[in-house]
Amino acid sequence: MNKSEKIWMNGELIDWNDAKIHILSHVIHYGSSTFEGIRCYETAKGPAILFLDAHIKRLYDSSKIYRIEIPYSMQELKDAVLDTIRVNGHKSCYIRPLVYRGQGALGVNPHLAAIEVAIATWEWGTYLGEDVLETGVDVRVSSWNRLAPNTLPTWAKAGGNYLNSQLIKMEAIMDNYAEGIGLDINGYVSEGSGENIFVVRDGIIYTPMSGQSVLAGLTRQAVIHIAKELGYEIRETSIPREALYIADEVFLTGTAAEITPVRSIDKYPIGNEMRGPVTETLQSHYLKIVQTGEDPYNWLTFI
Repeated sequence: MNKSEKIWMNGELIDWNDAKIHILSHVIHYGSSTFEGIRCYETAKGPAILFLDAHIKRLYDSSKIYRIEIPYSMQELKDAVLDTIRVNGHKSCYIRPLVYRGQGALGVNPHLAAIEVAIATWEWGTYLGEDVLETGVDVRVSSWNRLAPNTLPTWAKAGGNYLNSQLIKMEAIMDNYAEGIGLDINGYVSEGSGENIFVVRDGIIYTPMSGQSVLAGLTRQAVIHIAKELGYEIRETSIPREALYIADEVFLTGTAAEITPVRSIDKYPIGNEMRGPVTETLQSHYLKIVQTGEDPYNWLTFI
């Protein structure tokens, strides 16, 4: 990880190495945190944050689901994000706002634990590897299912939820794949360890429904919006595992992954084992916004 100078922590900008928590903080023992992953891009018009308002809104939604009351307003956190980027002198970076339960309780009941907030920024390249936006990645269907309904709330981007993602990711890496795809409780395609998934077949774009243990990804929503504007038919529906193997194209979306093509799944070649035309079209429209700063949707917040 590339260290930065400062981290915003509970209302103050402090040195990176001083951003510490107590070993008896509730979050360490029970995973009681919510967080976001946000990107700042160096556009032709200057540094700009993608989906800042939507990310902060989702942070509050996730916290509400877990009964965490954030002790700052949305505007205060947005201002803190901007201040942290400025003090670190970033032109492009990854942004991690984190809300967590600190000291005050060390049982399952978290209500006496203090609520603390931190925002870190650092320089971070392509999530799934260099050149993958063109060449694609090899993935596998995981032996680990995604979370079942009414167990953990998958609409919340919460720390504890990602233990499932870690199992999916580690299994994939150990078997020499870039990523794993989790199935839902009924055996239908859900999502990757940290990305949503889209399948293209006969010119139609399919993606799992948001109720299938899927995080409501902001890049996912952007891709759906762009695809509809370009005239593609989008179907949010249940996708059986075998549909992956006979797809014309498959791609993953996420703040870190952006729009990453998949070239093989379980060693089945997808299309021509390279980025397909639909993926390339959506990718070019998405990347044009963050590269040029020309933003018809008001998705960017300039620094």
